[in-house]
Amino acid sequence: MSLYFAYVMIGLSIAMPVGAITVEMTKQGLKNGFMHGWAVGIGGMTIDVLLILALYFGLAKVLALPYIQMPLWIIGAGFLFILAYDSIKNADKDITLTGEKVNKSLFKTYRNGLLVAVSPGNLVFWVSVFGAVLADSYSANESSSFIIVAMGILTGILLHDIGLLSIVSITRKIMNRHMIKWTSIVAGILLFGFGCYFLYEFYIDIQSFF
Repeated sequence: MSLYFAYVMIGLSIAMPVGAITVEMTKQGLKNGFMHGWAVGIGGMTIDVLLILALYFGLAKVLALPYIQMPLWIIGAGFLFILAYDSIKNADKDITLTGEKVNKSLFKTYRNGLLVAVSPGNLVFWVSVFGAVLADSYSANESSSFIIVAMGILTGILLHDIGLLSIVSITRKIMNRHMIKWTSIVAGILLFGFGCYFLYEFYIDIQSFF
C-alpha cells in the first residue's frame, strides 16, 4: 500500500502545474458546470489509461523514436490551435449560469479532453514516468507493481481534477456572463500559447535531428 500512496502523491504533484487539460477543464467548468469540466478530465484520463496499456505492451520504445515524436508535436499543436480558436470565437456562447439548464452535450466536452490529451507532452510524460517501471514489469513477478504504480498515479490525477472542479464550481456561483466570457478568451490564449510551445519543440527536434 505504501507504493500505491507514494504514487498517488506523485500523480497529484504531476497534475498540479497548469497545463492544457487544466485550462480546458476550468473553462468548461465555469461555462457549463462541474459535470462538463469533469467530462474534459475523463477524456484526458481515457487517453492516459490507453497509453498505460500501450506502454505496458511495449509502445514505450516506439514513442521514444525521434521520427515518431516529431510529427506528434505538429498534431498536438494543431489540436490546441483548433480548441483555442473555438474558445475565443465562442467565448460568449454556451454559457450557463448557476441554476440554468445546460444544453451543451457532455460528449463534446469529453471530446475536447481527448483532443487536448493526445499531445506529445502527455505521451512523453507517460514514457518517462513508466520507463523505469517497464524495465521490471515485463517479468510476470513484477507486473503487479506496474499496475499499482499506474493506479496510484491515476488516482492522484483524479483527486486533483475533483479538487480543481470543486473550487471552480464554487467560484462559478459568483461570476456573471461577462466574467465567464473573458475567462474563456484567456483560456483560448493560453491554449494557443501551448500550441506555439509544441511548434517550438518541433523546431528544436528538427534542429537536433539534422
